[in-house]
Amino acid sequence: MVGSMRALCAALLAVALSGCATGYLLDNQVQSFSQLQAVPAQPTFRFERVLSQQVDPNQQALEDLADPALQRAGLRRDDAAPRYSVQVLARTDRIFSPYADPYWGGGWSLGYGGRHGAFGFGAPWPNWDSYWFRRQVTLVLRELPSNRVVYETHASNEGPLLDNRTVLPAMFDAAMQGFPVPPPGPRRVDIQLGGRP
Repeated sequence: MVGSMRALCAALLAVALSGCATGYLLDNQVQSFSQLQAVPAQPTFRFERVLSQQVDPNQQALEDLADPALQRAGLRRDDAAPRYSVQVLARTDRIFSPYADPYWGGGWSLGYGGRHGAFGFGAPWPNWDSYWFRRQVTLVLRELPSNRVVYETHASNEGPLLDNRTVLPAMFDAAMQGFPVPPPGPRRVDIQLGGRP
């Protein structure tokens, strides 16, 4: 019984991994607001942190994930002579999956043991589709030294991917699409993660 359960788990893992070869289309809901008409001649920036971000050990990693998207949008980091400051925010919440089966909370683990060799049932394990996340990223660009906000953009996504190191950079790319003159109103921006588009 144990051997057959291991074989079943291995088969399920192989199927899951083979699906990764095709990639994943990350659909983002994006809305941006701009006071800019073009990328300026000196598009330099530095990161800005509010007090809570200054003591957050994850803020540096978050800014590192956002930096490539800012560079691809035409901005260049220069802490010594910045024209702009950029504040980076992100939030990830685990939510109930829209695909989770409300009538079946998962599977049951089956075990064999004890002095008399009795079978027993363990606690239920969650469905794979129950891992679902709502993520939001925000970038706020301020002109220095006036501290006037000249660009603000937001991207949100709901999906099953677990690794923020993969998802958040793609969301920052989506948020910066159209910089510095983005389309008005909410829009959908798809980013392909791995595989073929």
